Amino acid sequence: MEDLVKDYDSWSELDEFTFLINQNPPEKWVKVHPFIKDWKYLPIEKVEYLLKKIFKDYQIEIKFAQTAFNGVVVGVTVHYLHPVLNEWRMQDGIGAMQLQTAKGTSPADLANINNGAVSIAYPIAEVYAIKDACEKIGRLFGGDLNRKDTMGYEVFLQPKKNNKMALPDKTAEMIQDILKIQTIEELDMMAVLDWTAYPDEVHQAYTNRREQLK
Repeated sequence: MEDLVKDYDSWSELDEFTFLINQNPPEKWVKVHPFIKDWKYLPIEKVEYLLKKIFKDYQIEIKFAQTAFNGVVVGVTVHYLHPVLNEWRMQDGIGAMQLQTAKGTSPADLANINNGAVSIAYPIAEVYAIKDACEKIGRLFGGDLNRKDTMGYEVFLQPKKNNKMALPDKTAEMIQDILKIQTIEELDMMAVLDWTAYPDEVHQAYTNRREQLK
């Protein structure tokens, strides 16, 4: 690959990034829908946390917001700065929410719409749209939670001897990043990585920091 790719370091980093965002989210983050049987989802606060943690800089653009029979529909575009390529990327998403009607009435009976139903429905539809867009970024954002057949992304890693990544220049940087973490939750974010593929020093720094934050 070094002979085929001009900028081998960037290509390797891109593969590592692809591997990262296509890990399954931490199990304790995943919720089960209260009304849809066995339907799993990632709460919006976790999605927003990942956007801030991974991309640092991102923007939510509302493309449209309109009514649709007995509900509302919102379309958004999530713009994010790719941390490896250092260029802006985007994903579109769409979300819908039914308007609440008086108890015991049909959702199709628009004459019985509750006061404030529209102001409640639009923000919820926007959240669904944001999550729909982010799920397309990678599995870490909840993209494959309800799929039966999925593929692994280990092929994107290029391990050297003893299954250790070729990251000698990044070992110190990764350790410093671990030492800066102030909460267990942030540290758990790093646990989605395959730690056996990293230098032992990084693994030990992670373990030590976790003990310190308990």
